[in-house]
Amino acid sequence: MAQQAAQEESIGTLTATKVNAALRQHLDLAKLVTVTAGDFGGQASSPGSAGERSTGERGASGSAGAASGGPTVAQAGAGTLEARGAEAADVLTPEQKTTGWKLLFNGKDFTGWHSFGTNTVRPGWQVKDGILVCADPKNAGDLCTDEKYDSFELVLDYNITPAGNSGIMYHVTDEGRAAWATGPEVQLEDNQAARDPQRCGWLYALYQPEPDPKTGQPLDATKPAGQWNQIRLVITPEKCEHYVNGVKYFEYVLGSDDFKARVAKSKFGRMPRFAKSPSGYLALQGDHGQVSFRNLKLRALGTGK
Repeated sequence: MAQQAAQEESIGTLTATKVNAALRQHLDLAKLVTVTAGDFGGQASSPGSAGERSTGERGASGSAGAASGGPTVAQAGAGTLEARGAEAADVLTPEQKTTGWKLLFNGKDFTGWHSFGTNTVRPGWQVKDGILVCADPKNAGDLCTDEKYDSFELVLDYNITPAGNSGIMYHVTDEGRAAWATGPEVQLEDNQAARDPQRCGWLYALYQPEPDPKTGQPLDATKPAGQWNQIRLVITPEKCEHYVNGVKYFEYVLGSDDFKARVAKSKFGRMPRFAKSPSGYLALQGDHGQVSFRNLKLRALGTGK
């Protein structure tokens, strides 16, 4: 009996040792996951938040982050790209610095910007994690550059919420009751769910791309809402060009007979100062939905004033 008891005690001790070892291993693994998540920057951003990206992001027009959930290591990794992306955004490359490009947004505050018709910025516009955000469209309105531009090349990234609608206006002046009363608007929107039939990249109510032979519908190079898209505009007296994610949509000439005829047939035909100024502010529309901007870069091709 004594021998049997000793054997049972030995087995019990061995079992307890194994259990304790397993528990320690489990705790160490949990600690490792916690530390790793901390190193990756914590939980991933929620869908639709400013600056949201996924691990598949590439360059200036990467994808948005995955759906929110628990603080998994994968989500934490997305958080790292979020932070790194914010640091990399709104920075000129050495080549851009030597070819006349400049940043319109410094990633920190509203230096160089004002709300249309004021000398301040309305509270609906915010700077979050280095991103320029229209967070409250009911109290944002159109955000304008302080400087005026005539001929220029503009590149920017935008990330719009589902069913969102925004725009980029150029040659805006203070002579109209709204920014769009003087400045032509490049439409930004969620092409899948927005109600406005004018689609992203179009010159509002004036020009749209030719039908895509594959679909029979107007060309659509946009990524879905929640993902970063890139817009490139080239505006000169000789020719204006619109690009979405590197795809050219169309070109037109401001003040040409064709341009004037299209304006006359549109709602802008009732606005005597529409597209009449050869220069003006750039404006970001902020009253039709939440939208985020980053990498706002401009190269003046004319006087720039």
